[in-house]
Amino acid sequence: MTYDIELFRAQFPALATGTAFFDGPGGTQTPRAVIEAMAGALAGPLSNRGHGNAAERNAEMLVAEARQAMGDLLGADPSGVVFGRSATQLAYDFSRTLAASWSPGDEIVVTRLDHDSNVRPWIQAAERAGATVRWAEFDPESGELTAEAIGAVLSGRTRLVAVTAASNLIGTRPPIAEISQLVHDAGALLYVDGVHLTAHCRVDLAELGADFYACSPYKFLGPHMGVLAARPALLETLVPDKLLAATDAVPERFEYGTLPYELLAGARAAVDVLAGPGAHPERDRREQLTAAFALLEKHEDALLRRTEDGLAVLPGVRTHSRAARRTPTLLLTFDGHDTRDAARHLAERGVNAPSGSFYAIEASRRLGLGDDGGLRVGMAPYTDTEDVDRLLEGLADFLG
Repeated sequence: MTYDIELFRAQFPALATGTAFFDGPGGTQTPRAVIEAMAGALAGPLSNRGHGNAAERNAEMLVAEARQAMGDLLGADPSGVVFGRSATQLAYDFSRTLAASWSPGDEIVVTRLDHDSNVRPWIQAAERAGATVRWAEFDPESGELTAEAIGAVLSGRTRLVAVTAASNLIGTRPPIAEISQLVHDAGALLYVDGVHLTAHCRVDLAELGADFYACSPYKFLGPHMGVLAARPALLETLVPDKLLAATDAVPERFEYGTLPYELLAGARAAVDVLAGPGAHPERDRREQLTAAFALLEKHEDALLRRTEDGLAVLPGVRTHSRAARRTPTLLLTFDGHDTRDAARHLAERGVNAPSGSFYAIEASRRLGLGDDGGLRVGMAPYTDTEDVDRLLEGLADFLG
C-alpha cells in the first residue's frame, strides 16, 4: 500500500492556487470534506443539545461524533475529550484549575523547547500559588531534549511537568514515554503539548503516558479550535470554576458555554480525511489511522531527506533542526541574509515559508537567535516533491 499524494492533494481547494505551502506548522490548508461538514452542520436543523427534537438531537450527535473521532485519533477514551477555543486557552484553564491545589514549596517544570502556550500559563499559575518554577534545558547544538534533562530537575516536590511532544520550531520529538516514567515516579502529573506532533504521526495517550494531551485540529486539516484528552477518572478529581447551572459531568464541566457544533463537525471530518490513506473495509477508524500515519511518515521522511540534501549544496545555509527523532520541520538561517527577506522572496514565487520564532520564544533564544527565530519550513500531509523542488529553487535564487 502506498501514499497516493495526488489523490490526497485533490481534496484541497487551496492547492488549486498553485502555492506551495510550507506553513503547515502554523495551520494547514482545509480539505473539501471538512468545509462541507461544517457547512452541513450549520445548515441544520441545529440548536442547543437535547433530545426533544431533531435540532437538539443533531447537536448531541455532532458532539458525540467529534469526541469519538478525537478519541480514535489520540488513542484516548472519548469520555475524556475536552473541547476548547484553542490549545492555549485549554492550557490556561487547566493551569488555573490544577494550581488551586499548589502551595509554596511545590515545584513545576517547564522546558526551553516548548511553545510559549505550554510555558507561560504554568509559570503564571505557579507564581500565583507561590510555587517554584524549574527549567529543563535542551541542547542547542543537537536540538535534543532528553529524559535525563527532565529528570535532573525533578524532586519530591514536583507537582507537574509541562513538555512538548514535538517542537513547533525545530521539530524535535522528546522521548515522552521515558519522561512520563520519570515524572510519575516522582509523583507528578505530565501535561503534553501535542499540537505539532499530532499532524505527523500516530498518537496513543496510554503509550505516551501523558496525563493530559492537548492538540489543535487546525494543525491537522481541521478548523480552529483546541482539544484536550485525559483519563476520565483524572478529570473527575478536578474542580474548575463554572456556572452554577452548568453540568458537573465530565468532560462537559470543563467546556464553557455552548460548543461550536460546526467546528466539531469539521474536526470529525478532518480525522476521517487523515484516516483515508489507511482505509480498508475490515479496519475500524483507529486501525485506519494507524495504517495511514505509517504511510504518511514514510512520505514525509522522504520529503525531509530531499529537502535536506538540496539545502546541503546551497551556500551559507544553517539548519537548526538536527535531533535524531523529529517531525519534517526545519528552521533555517542564512549567512549574510535576513530570513524575513527570504520569506518575502519565496512568497513572490508562490512558496509560503514564514520567518519568526512562532511563539517558541525560549527555544529561539536558546538557539542563539534572539526573538527573531528563522525561516521555518514545515511539511504537511499534502506536500509533494514538486513543492520541495520549488522551495529549493527559490532559496537558490535568493542566495544567488
